[in-house]
Formats: sequence, structure tokens, C-alpha cells
Amino acid sequence: MSTVSPVHTCHLSTLYSEHHGWLYGWLRGKLGNRAEAADLAQDTFLRLMGKREAAPLREPRGYLATIARGLLIDRYRRQALEQAYLEALAQQAEPASMCAETHAIIIETLLAVDRLLDSLGARTRAIFLLAQIEELSYVDISRRLGISLPTVKKHLVRAYTECLMLAAA
Repeated sequence: MSTVSPVHTCHLSTLYSEHHGWLYGWLRGKLGNRAEAADLAQDTFLRLMGKREAAPLREPRGYLATIARGLLIDRYRRQALEQAYLEALAQQAEPASMCAETHAIIIETLLAVDRLLDSLGARTRAIFLLAQIEELSYVDISRRLGISLPTVKKHLVRAYTECLMLAAA
């Protein structure tokens, strides 16, 4: 059973036929690559399809460009993360060999962690990274950032809770 209403489907169809060519051209100009532009244009409309109902848009091109920009940012973030991961692998004494599926799972996990860290907020993220990466104690974090110990604990509880929710998803 479809979760998209006939009115929504008609609206999307009209939106697609009237603006797909423009969006594709706009993305091709940004990316300089026809295939990637076509993929991203399709992904933009797929993102719209995922929304339950969409009222007619006053500025459809602006709305489509906003969605496409978000997808572009996701694409660039993914590429940067994957490049950093490959560079880290290359620096290992023994080259690691893994199948494409394992590689994809690792990249997806790194992206999920990156999104999680990005969603925490600057202070919570800083406290979490000091605890996890630099292995500072709560007291040391409190001193370094000039904040109270209960504040450090509160932010770490929030960060750990988000991590647990990510792991459960």
C-alpha cells in the first residue's frame, strides 16, 4: 500500500517535469560532472517523495536548491571522510585488505558518528572529544574548559545517550 497520496504524486510529477531540467543544469554547473548531477537531481526528488505531504511551493526552485545543497554537503562530507579513512589505512604498517561490503559498512559507520558529533552542539562535542580522544578525566575537562564538574557530567550524559541511541538504531 502506498503512503504517498494521489494529490502528492500529481504535485511531485508536475514539480519534476517543470524543474528537473533546471535542477540538473544547476547541479551540473556545481559538480562539473553529468552523471553525478543526474544522480543528485534524482536524489533530490526522492527526498521530496519521502515527505508525506507537500503543499504547493511558492518558490519551488529555491526549495529544490536547498534540498540539493544539503545532499551536496552530505556528498562532500562523505568523500572527505572516506579520503581521510583511506589515508589512515595507507599509513598502517601492514596494508589492510577488506571486501567492498566491509569498507562500505565502515564508511557508513564513520558518517553516522560524524553526524552524531555534528548534532551534539559545540560544548557537548568538545567535552565528549576531550573525554574520548584525549582521555581526560571529568575534573581535567572541568579545569581546561573552566566549567563546573556537574556541567561536564551533564554534557557527557547527553553525548553518551546520543551514542546509545545511534547504536540502538
